Amino acid sequence: MTKLIGFFCLSFLSATFGQKVKQWSFSGIPTFQIRNPYPCNDSRDIFFGYDNTLPPGEDNQYSVRIAIELPYASLIHMQFDSEATVVLSNQTASSTRISSNENGFHMKLLRNVRDISFDVKGPQGTTIVPYFKSLVINSQEYCEEPNVGFLDGIVQGYKNTATYRQSAPQGCGRRKVEHTELIVRGEATKPGDWPWHVAIYKRNNANIKYICGGTLISKTAVLTAAHCVTIRGNPVAPELLSVILGKYNLIGGDLETQEREVHSVIAHENFDPKHYLENDIALLKLKSEATYNDYVQPACIWYNQAQERLPSGDVLGSVVGWGFDQTDSLSSQLRQTFMPKIRDVTCIRMNPLFYGNALNDKKFCAGYANGTSACNGDSGGGFVVFVPDEARDTSPKAQGSWYVRGIVSLTVSRKDVALCDPEYYVVFTDVEKYTTWINQHEKPN
Repeated sequence: MTKLIGFFCLSFLSATFGQKVKQWSFSGIPTFQIRNPYPCNDSRDIFFGYDNTLPPGEDNQYSVRIAIELPYASLIHMQFDSEATVVLSNQTASSTRISSNENGFHMKLLRNVRDISFDVKGPQGTTIVPYFKSLVINSQEYCEEPNVGFLDGIVQGYKNTATYRQSAPQGCGRRKVEHTELIVRGEATKPGDWPWHVAIYKRNNANIKYICGGTLISKTAVLTAAHCVTIRGNPVAPELLSVILGKYNLIGGDLETQEREVHSVIAHENFDPKHYLENDIALLKLKSEATYNDYVQPACIWYNQAQERLPSGDVLGSVVGWGFDQTDSLSSQLRQTFMPKIRDVTCIRMNPLFYGNALNDKKFCAGYANGTSACNGDSGGGFVVFVPDEARDTSPKAQGSWYVRGIVSLTVSRKDVALCDPEYYVVFTDVEKYTTWINQHEKPN
């Protein structure tokens, strides 16, 4: 067996303390083919090595080298998109101290160094590979464009025999109150069931009107659909919008709501309102932080290995909102429904003209096409999926977190009125395809 290991050989030309090194050149050929051999697309002085001789269950790890000269007392902060363990190399361990908390990993240098090296390991016995979400050195971000997935397809794992228990995600996707059992056909909820769902309002002269739903993903960021917060493809002025967190009754009657003004509206740069709402995703940055409590919590962002943890492997999501009900009017209280993610071909067969144009590799179809659907007013809300802490746990009391898998985008209209037709499937923006974009833009103001 050929051993595919080792860092890509580089020759050092020049460096400056505390700054990115831009003058490196390859002096050898990589021992295995990766289209982009860097863990961060925007940093050519951070690179990795991989050993394909590791046994199944331990092969979801890689080595990292940060080829930058750094002075004594330098600080390095790292975050990954899934559970990770970081082990310093012997040489680095002699000059560096490392610790971790809910905000990631933290290193402090005890002396000047020419480089830093360490191993990044995923949960043992799985195929989950942790990829960088952020890498900050002395207050400078070196990983604004994480190269997520560079080892996907290479890590083999146990081939359907891996079992493990992952520690619960910290700070996202967890209810704080006892929840009701979910019912498929658009039933009512109770306060605290969906603490990440938010109501988005727009001011029009002296009036303020509910327009869309959204999902709180951090203390300062709400994920929603671009068509909710743009006019002819351009973001609306942030002062025209406001967000209410912890809301249950659409009109009054709530005791635990938090209203937040919007600091900025970030619609995807390639959003196309004229062609079936391509890249229909946006972030609202809040002027002040949300306060987490029983009724306000953030949801987690989907990652591609999450599906391996689902009980059946099928994706069954929940959609909530105040959207139009069977009376063709907005619901006064938050309602919920389950719907399965289905194959594109199933949607296209139902309506080739609409779904054939609306679906692409960044959208997906879900629903029952039986009268239960997301409708006008539900746009921008999340398609959230429960992922158990213990892989494939089917028990009614399974512990886990809720992850945003999609964003309500569009569906077929009724012929008699400009409202959704609940007999058709719903098209969602695929959040998994935008994780890098979200990570780039959701950071605090």
